[in-house]
Amino acid sequence: MESKYIFVTGGVVSSLGKGIISASLACLLKARGYRVTIQKFDPYINIDPGTLNPYEHGECYVTVDGHEADLDLGHYERFTNVPTTRANNVTTGRIYQSVIDKERRGDYLGKTVQIIPHITDEIKRNVKILGNTGDYDFIITEIGGTVGDIESLPFLEAVRQLRWELGTDSLCVHLTYVPYLKAAKELKTKPTQHSVKQLQQLGIQPDVLVLRTELDIPVAMRRKIAQFCNVAPEAVIQSIDRPSIYEVPVAMHEQHLDEIVLRKMAVQPQGEPHMAPWFDFLDKMKSAEKEVTIGLVGKYVELQDAYKSINEALFHAATYNDRKLRLVYIHSEKLFDSNADELLGGMDGVVIAPGFGQRGIEGKFVALRWCREHDVPTFGICLGMQCMVIEFARDVLGLGDANSTEMNPSTPHNVIDLMEEQKSIHNMGGTMRLGAYDCTLQPDSTAAKAYGKTLVSERHRHRFEFNNDYRQAFENAGMKCVGENPATHLVEVVEIPGKRWFVGTQYHPEYSSTVLSPNPLFMSFVRAAVAYADERN
Repeated sequence: MESKYIFVTGGVVSSLGKGIISASLACLLKARGYRVTIQKFDPYINIDPGTLNPYEHGECYVTVDGHEADLDLGHYERFTNVPTTRANNVTTGRIYQSVIDKERRGDYLGKTVQIIPHITDEIKRNVKILGNTGDYDFIITEIGGTVGDIESLPFLEAVRQLRWELGTDSLCVHLTYVPYLKAAKELKTKPTQHSVKQLQQLGIQPDVLVLRTELDIPVAMRRKIAQFCNVAPEAVIQSIDRPSIYEVPVAMHEQHLDEIVLRKMAVQPQGEPHMAPWFDFLDKMKSAEKEVTIGLVGKYVELQDAYKSINEALFHAATYNDRKLRLVYIHSEKLFDSNADELLGGMDGVVIAPGFGQRGIEGKFVALRWCREHDVPTFGICLGMQCMVIEFARDVLGLGDANSTEMNPSTPHNVIDLMEEQKSIHNMGGTMRLGAYDCTLQPDSTAAKAYGKTLVSERHRHRFEFNNDYRQAFENAGMKCVGENPATHLVEVVEIPGKRWFVGTQYHPEYSSTVLSPNPLFMSFVRAAVAYADERN
């Protein structure tokens, strides 16, 4: 069938969970046998979130083709098991850059370049790129921001135009907030009414309303909203807070969201979605009684979304290991030799988080030395792996001033150094080693046993690498370089075989962990943490 387009917009306030609703709908349509993908249009002027501070934007997610993307793309992949690419995340900056490049080349034949039609045409072209491949039955497009924002107006105008052009091959789902006023003891529908009115003023009539709420919205109130907003009563759906985001697809299906969407797009729903593997995961999640306690050492631990993919990968692995995840955030700037016993002593396993820059780095060295000496299962990711190498060089190889040239460009022992191809780069954005690369693993290594194979492909986001000049010294002292890129011999995985589980990866295995396909390395790490917990208890 021809590709059909579903637009998801948001109103009243931001952070309502448009990404989770989009991912949940995609999950349900995919479970019905349709080919589905999701894209996010972000209204900020940055080309991508790669140069944004985590305090601004949370985690930067990386696609298989090396695009730095919004963290919602992580949710899309975790819910659908479908890899995303550069085409799945577009910003205002990308749109304007493309239009300006065309103008400079003379593509507009001397015409005055304007928001309409040039910017909106470029937005529409990007919306349709995935549909033009013929690979998808449904393309879900999430429009970032909130209706009424100046920044998102060109995107909404493009949506208005596409609704007219596509007819029944397009549909709009509008997500709003129904607040509960404690003093009045009432749920209030007026913000939703105003939000829909704003959308209607822009020429867009929503087909489905999803109401985010903390309390059950009575049927009569939903009918009232339907009446005021020109939406069919059965197409007004509530999304109540759930203990886990992974319960949202089930809640949406219970209210027939997938069937309503299909019927409104002239597709007759057949039977029920095949959700058995998803239900198995939820059953495991709910039936787990014992806990596994994992410490996450990083400098952004106070930010909910800074390590989103790691959090979710740990949760997937804990669930499949029949454990509840108890994740303890340990601020690396507040970790010293004097309090390491107190902060790390109760952990079944420790993750040393990725990141950039000097801040908080010494605390990571403290954690690594403590974990190595106490033989606690330890997982270093990207900068976490580089810290493993530096700490080992200082404490075991006796190179007291060993460092990364990122932290100290004049270090005499640059055990971590800038990659050769990075040395001539001056621009910050989109210039790191990004995306999926092959890694060959030694057959008897912990990593190879975890994956069950010796050739894997995982995603990267870094500029610095293990310095191979020191490789033999590390190997002789007991830290083995067990994974490398077959083309460049870049060291990808280090481990200490004599320990329970002590592994560092230059790549980011968390990006490829999904509900139905948990990452094998996280599975192995959590299994080791569970065994260590059982041993201690």
